[in-house]
Amino acid sequence: MNYQDAALHNKPALVDLRSDTVTKPTAEMRQAMAAAEVGDDVYGDDPTVNKLQDRVATLLGKQAGLFVASGTQSNLVALLSHCQRGDELLVGDCYHVHRYEAGGVSVLGGVMMEAIGTDHRGLMTPSQIIKAVKPDDPHCPISRLLCLENTISGHVHDAGVVAGLAKAGKDSGLGVHLDGARLMNAAVKLGVPAKQIVKPVDSVSLCLSKGLGTPAGSVLVGSHDFIARARRMRKLVGGGMRQVGVLAAAGIYALDHHIERLAEDHANALRLADQLGRISQVTIKLDEIETNMIFMRLPEGSASPLRKYLSERGIILGGGERTIRLVTHLDIGVGAVDQLATEINNFFA
Repeated sequence: MNYQDAALHNKPALVDLRSDTVTKPTAEMRQAMAAAEVGDDVYGDDPTVNKLQDRVATLLGKQAGLFVASGTQSNLVALLSHCQRGDELLVGDCYHVHRYEAGGVSVLGGVMMEAIGTDHRGLMTPSQIIKAVKPDDPHCPISRLLCLENTISGHVHDAGVVAGLAKAGKDSGLGVHLDGARLMNAAVKLGVPAKQIVKPVDSVSLCLSKGLGTPAGSVLVGSHDFIARARRMRKLVGGGMRQVGVLAAAGIYALDHHIERLAEDHANALRLADQLGRISQVTIKLDEIETNMIFMRLPEGSASPLRKYLSERGIILGGGERTIRLVTHLDIGVGAVDQLATEINNFFA
């Protein structure tokens, strides 16, 4: 139950700021799901899935798309499609592919990952990429792919930056994949079409179940040949699904109704940060807030008691001892933001 629903039913609010993955489908999205026309997607004849795949491919300026169960699966399928066993991919040291996907491409694909150091905004430089590419030497793996990500911990990389990094990769003979889990947050923040940001890359993974608010699913896009390989890899990792148009319908609804509203999440993050910044025990760096993420720094030893105090009042925070990430989303409105700030102020008071 989100904050607004709780108010209507006179029940304690559940304010969950762990991630934008915790969003619940809206009533209208559920109606779209219930009314979805379905088929068997493994045979390629689920019309709603096909519509979603084409829609995202067009949105991102690529030839074709593939609907998969999750962002992690989308990245895994992409990397397995770009690389062979013994190949190497270059990736930022803080990127999701490297840190938070269980090393799947190495475990399942025999692909090595070379982590490149990034700055506080998740940026590497073209010179770092060029330097990391291995020579044509039998002692070395074959550098095959560059992995980018946008956004990174809420930080937005503009189209020019992405283009510069992609050029460094391609000039070095690499393919380029972009993990665009929160790509639409970047597009809304920059005020440019998403296809402009990803024009220079070969493949893109777009997550539907974060800020866009669907229950599950991501769409991987690229060339026709690439998506044909990706479909095979999806089967290999057990990702073939059947009458999944009910989920694809949620994705179509989100693309129609939930992109522009991401600006509300960004505004609510700034509103929350402004209020938290007035609490002397809390440290907030306003210049770090570019989209829907805030990193709240706390005095030593206070995180666990604060988390317990808030949970007793219907507010859920994520982990962390000195720094806690707060994420605004579809189910967090102005009332929830103000409630959280008030309760944190009361705790320290």
